[in-house]
Amino acid sequence: MSAFEIIDLLARGGALSLLALWSWLLVRDKWEAPAARLAVAMNAAIACHIVATISEVVDGMWYDAPLAVGAGLVAPLFWLFARAWFDDRSQISTLGWASLAIMAATTLLHQTDIIQGTALVDASLILFRILQAIFVFAGLYVAWRGREDDLVETRRRFRMSLIVAVGTLIMMTNVIEVLAYGEQIPMLSRSFIEFGIMIVAFVFCAAMFGIRQPDLLSAPDRPQAADRLVPQSNDPLATMIKAAMSEQRLFRDETLTIAALASSLGQQEYRIRRTINGTLGHRNFARFVNSYRLEEVKEALGDPAQREVPILTIALDAGFGSLGPFNRAFRDAEDMTPTEFRRDKLKGAALADSEIG
Repeated sequence: MSAFEIIDLLARGGALSLLALWSWLLVRDKWEAPAARLAVAMNAAIACHIVATISEVVDGMWYDAPLAVGAGLVAPLFWLFARAWFDDRSQISTLGWASLAIMAATTLLHQTDIIQGTALVDASLILFRILQAIFVFAGLYVAWRGREDDLVETRRRFRMSLIVAVGTLIMMTNVIEVLAYGEQIPMLSRSFIEFGIMIVAFVFCAAMFGIRQPDLLSAPDRPQAADRLVPQSNDPLATMIKAAMSEQRLFRDETLTIAALASSLGQQEYRIRRTINGTLGHRNFARFVNSYRLEEVKEALGDPAQREVPILTIALDAGFGSLGPFNRAFRDAEDMTPTEFRRDKLKGAALADSEIG
């Protein structure tokens, strides 16, 4: 065994140890958070990759295919982790489960010995590589898109550096694997992947040990009505913010940003962020604004006088930019569609009127 091969095994062992440590910290301290559970799953998939690429250990063994399938789930799990952490998603969507199933199927297909060398296997491998790239870029986009609305300062500072590190590592893995299997570079070049995994895992472990903010990976709040979600406070700035939203109805402006709110109140942006997060208890600015929009929408949907007003008109008047984001926000908050909500509310109002009559 050459010196490089020995260093390669040491890097793999170090990476596995750090992944185990990071996962243990998440299980011990943050298991109630969906993002933490997805991070543990992603770590397990990365560990599968580390072991699966030791040819002397896995080639021809019964656990070769299961390890390969686990490794194939790294990219979609990365995307789901980014959505859960940065978008405060509380559960995996149907699309998320379908993505995991598709990646597992394509990985298993090109690992099957029975049909090796067929066009179907070649196509599945190409599809696998394309999907990997799509999921990685999707995760990076999630991190970039929501950076301005993130009210958790520590998470906002770390989101780009950590997510770019993981995203870059997965893309590097994809490129090296393609070149190595195409015999354009030596197979030992795959060792650079393990070194990258070890470095990124170390960064995450250091962050977990060093970050003291308790809600960095906390379970996301369930969207609720503005009056239930915003606690009482004697903070003058918190009072100003609530007045701007509930009395001046700034939320009706679909382009409202933290910078615009700060400008309208004559305050510095960082103070607005800190107050909405620390005093009013919100982790995301868009959800904070949407809580007021949803209150106005629900009031209109339950008003018999507005029975004939289209739901889209009500949503746009309340500040939602389009029907898609409105429907998603409404379902997250009420576990039903706006149409169902309106029907139930108007039916209840009709029954109340008949009882009075």
